Amino acid sequence: MTKIAILGANGRLGRVVAKAFIDAGYDVRAITRSGKVPAELNGATAVAGDALDREGLIRATEGVDIIFNGLNPIYTDWGKCLPMAENVMAACHANDTLHLFPGTVYNYGSPMPAVITEDTPFHPTTEKGRIRTAMEDLFRCEADAGRVRTILLRAGDFFGGTGSGSWFDLVVAAKMTKGIYTAPGPVDLVHEWAYLPDFAKAFVGLAQNLDKLGTYEALNLPGHAITDRQLKAAAEKALGRPLKMTSMPWWVLRAGSPFVAMWREIVSMSYLRFEPHQLVSTRLEGIIGAIPHTPLDQAVTEALEDIGIATVNGAAKAA
Repeated sequence: MTKIAILGANGRLGRVVAKAFIDAGYDVRAITRSGKVPAELNGATAVAGDALDREGLIRATEGVDIIFNGLNPIYTDWGKCLPMAENVMAACHANDTLHLFPGTVYNYGSPMPAVITEDTPFHPTTEKGRIRTAMEDLFRCEADAGRVRTILLRAGDFFGGTGSGSWFDLVVAAKMTKGIYTAPGPVDLVHEWAYLPDFAKAFVGLAQNLDKLGTYEALNLPGHAITDRQLKAAAEKALGRPLKMTSMPWWVLRAGSPFVAMWREIVSMSYLRFEPHQLVSTRLEGIIGAIPHTPLDQAVTEALEDIGIATVNGAAKAA
């Protein structure tokens, strides 16, 4: 049985990816700093490991075939990203493991390309974009040197899965129980969203088709390239009632950003909410077959239930 270690298994992405690999029959090792994992990951082996402790991380991942790198510090703590990435590379090299990594669109900077292909060049214009680009440069260098094989899958903003911390639950759905949809940007602007269960299944598909992949691959997951008006309509269908459209008060964050570190970091990435973009792929379907793509109405319904907002199906109670 193929063994995979999930780094960041307590995070929203890590949980969903771990569950997808468990369901696919993999031997899953869930690695967290505490050595504890949520009950929903029944079937995974919990192991303590800190990505900032290189030797400890090497020990925690010993004996696995694949490392999924779901590490993602909070916005104000991104100085840890590159050191963590270097330690993950060391663990992959020491244990001769494949590296799976979720990419972002931060690398492309502003102005954003309206359509992002796997050949679109990087042009980072923010510190986070430069950090992400440096991480991918590191992964490519390690692959080119024959030390670590990396398969990267790039996606848009996450929704779906339990936990908090996404634009969907923190902004868009934050006031839905009061009948309000909050648009983070212009309501008719196309924005790339990734439904996490689809993203996770695509990673499983890549792990099952390694013979079709090289030593370094960076692929795109075409998710839901939609407007807030479309997302609101799907939410209204799920809830069975209309929602009032309101806008995120960016002026408050901009005014307070000199004094509030998190607001400053959010404002630095605000261009993503005001510049249209979507991901397309010319290669993913040829590698894994049909690309996982849950219909929008179903994905939004399940995402609302995941965060405790009742839908017309009554699968969850309002938060």
